[in-house]
Order: sequence, then C-alpha cells, then structure tokens
Amino acid sequence: MLLQILEHPQEVGQFRKMATSPLRARRQVAVGLLRALSRRRLSTINNASDFSRDYNADGINPSSIHPSSIVHPNAIIGQGVTIGPFCSVGSSATLGNDCILHPGSHVFGNTKLGDKCILMSGAVVGDDIPGQTIIGCNNVIGHHAVIGLKCQDMKYKAGNECFLQVGDNNEIREHVSIHRSSKPCDTTVIGDNNLIMGACHIAHDCKVGSNNIFANNTLLAGHVLVEDHAHTAGAIVVHQFCHIGSFCFIGGGSVVSQDVPKYTMVAGDRAELRGLNLEGLRRRGFSVTEIKSLRAAYRKIFMPTNSNIGGIEARLDEVECHEELSLVPAVLSLVQSIRESLGENRRGICKFRSWSFS
Repeated sequence: MLLQILEHPQEVGQFRKMATSPLRARRQVAVGLLRALSRRRLSTINNASDFSRDYNADGINPSSIHPSSIVHPNAIIGQGVTIGPFCSVGSSATLGNDCILHPGSHVFGNTKLGDKCILMSGAVVGDDIPGQTIIGCNNVIGHHAVIGLKCQDMKYKAGNECFLQVGDNNEIREHVSIHRSSKPCDTTVIGDNNLIMGACHIAHDCKVGSNNIFANNTLLAGHVLVEDHAHTAGAIVVHQFCHIGSFCFIGGGSVVSQDVPKYTMVAGDRAELRGLNLEGLRRRGFSVTEIKSLRAAYRKIFMPTNSNIGGIEARLDEVECHEELSLVPAVLSLVQSIRESLGENRRGICKFRSWSFS
C-alpha cells in the first residue's frame, strides 16, 4: 500500500495526515462500516416487506423463511407466512396463511396454527409428545409464552395422548403457560376473544370460555372451569375443580377455594362474596331493571331479613317463586348457578361473610 501511495504524490499529504492522527482514521473507518451495515440492514428489511406483498403470477402470496431457521420439509406452511431468524418448525406442524414467527419462536409436535397467528420472540407452541395442540385464527402468542406443553400433573402417564384447543382472537401475553390435558379423554380448552396477561398459568384440563380478562399472575389449577366475561385482578389463585361463573369479578390477591356464582364479586383469602359485580354488569350492557332484580335476589339469598327463613335451598326456592324476580332470566341464571355449585362432587360456593349454611 505504501508503494502505491508513493507512486501518487498527490496522496502523500493525505497519508501523512492519517498517520499523524490514527484515532481519526479509526473513527472514519468505523463510521464507514456502520453506514454500510445500516444500508444493508435497511435493504434487507425493505426486501422482506416487499417480498411479503409480492404475489406470483398465480395470485399466491409466497412465504418468507429466514435462512437461519430450521423448518422441517414435512411441515405444512401456508401462503404469506413469515418465519424470522432462528425459528424452528417441526415435521408435524401446520402453519396457516399469513402467520408470523418472530425471531427465536418455535412450533413443535402435532401443532396446527390457524391463519394470521403471531408468535413473538421466544414463544414455544406445541410439544413432541402424543396428542395435538390446535390454535385458532388471529391469535397473538407473547414473548416467551409456553403453549401446549406436557402438563404438570403427576397422574400423567408418559406416552398418553393429551390435547389443547385454543379458539380465535385471543391475546396471550408474555410468559404465559397453558398446558395440555392430563388424560386422552379430556382436553384443555380456551375459547375466543380472551385477554390473558403476563405470567398467567392455565393448568391441565381447564375449560375457559370467551371474552374473559385474566390480569397478570392469574393462576388456574387443574380442571378449573371459567365461563364467559369473567374478570380477574392480579395475583389470584384458583383451587382445582372450582367453577368461575359468567360476569363475575375476582379481587386482586384472592385465593379462591370454592365456586364463584355468576354476576358476583369475591375477594380475600379465602375469597368471600362481596356483592354483585355491578360495574361489570353495567359495562356488559345489563339494563337497570336487570341489575335491580339481581340486587333484590342477592339480598334475599345472602342477606335475608326474615330469620324464620330456612337454609340456602329455601331461599333459592323463594326467589324462584317470587312474582317479579322469577320473570327475569338473569335472576334464574343466578339461582341455577348457585344450585349447581351446591350439588354433589362440587366444592360449594364462596361464603358470605355474615352468613353460614344451615
């Protein structure tokens, strides 16, 4: 290089200047490299976005798979799928159209992703064990969430089939864990339009309905049933085999060891009935008449003024036979919810603080 510079005297001055200022030269080289890398990265991003919109002559949107990812040749990949760097897709996996796998996400085992599902970085869906994980359409699986893995039930026998089925339009946030069933004859089920916030856990054989909101660190033990439109605050625990009724609210930090009837609100350790979920009922469109009827029924069941009235069954009978309350479907649904929880093989309902069963 020195000989080449000496052959061109006009470059001698520039060489001397660089030699007397090595730090400046290093800075110039570093800036040049950074600019080149930035242009290359921007070009890659632009090419990737252009490719995702590049339909071929047959009108098919081809998929984009990063070369660092491992996709088994037997995996079924839909149209318009984007698989980022360092992902893996197993041999029995099926990815629907327009799915997006962000860097470092993985799909294992016999797993089916519906159309337009998004796996954030670190998400793991499915497991290489017998059974199947089915994820519906338009679901978001958050960072480092673990969905459809083997349950944590000691009764599970290695080699048994186990299942998980998730509906559509669910947002499952970071570090959530949802496990498959513990038996071949059962299935862990998640409905539609649920928001499951960070670090929640849904154990084996749970049945979760639709339009529920689980705040951070909501923990459901095995075989818990959650109906629709339920709302939990943060850091709550639900005992196995409990039932959580529709439109109910569970206060933060609660330990729920018995069933929560429909439309009610519970809180505490152990959780106790604290009244109706009035704000939740208003937000869900219940009329003033319905809410007033539910309040009247709640008082008759849990806050009776007549000391001669018998136990809980007598109070439920009184509400069912009431001339006005018996005409309101929501009231009858509340009564039915309580009756079912008091049946055999059920855990009963959360206690009212100033009331005990007779």
